[in-house]
Amino acid sequence: MALAILRTSALAAVPEGVWLIDGKAAVQIFDCDGLLCGRILWLQTPRDPQGQLNRDRHNPDPALRQRRLCGMTILWGLRSSGPSRWDGGWFYNPEDGRTYNVTAELRSADLIVARIYSGVRILGQTKSLVRVRHGTSDGWC
Repeated sequence: MALAILRTSALAAVPEGVWLIDGKAAVQIFDCDGLLCGRILWLQTPRDPQGQLNRDRHNPDPALRQRRLCGMTILWGLRSSGPSRWDGGWFYNPEDGRTYNVTAELRSADLIVARIYSGVRILGQTKSLVRVRHGTSDGWC
């Protein structure tokens, strides 16, 4: 029983807040049934050239291509794997319509480093997510 208590206390609390990815999108990180999830809250370019809100136009499922990107959950299923670490999750990239594996580590109160990959982790990309204040510029959903 003591081991179970120690293991539970070592698990990472979800770093809730709004996090900027590559200056292109801000994602609200939240707890979803004990897992780490994230939804789009801001886009650098929230509208297409015709003035319409951007849609999920690269989705492999034609029925989902009209979904708005604003508010879309693109990060889900990350389980705590230790203090300030999560793995086993998924990242949907609306730029190419593909879903990738993802791991994440909270490096400081304002920095999450994520590894996004397909199959082999070493062949993936590392992304830095920096905490930002909600509503500080145009493009908020």
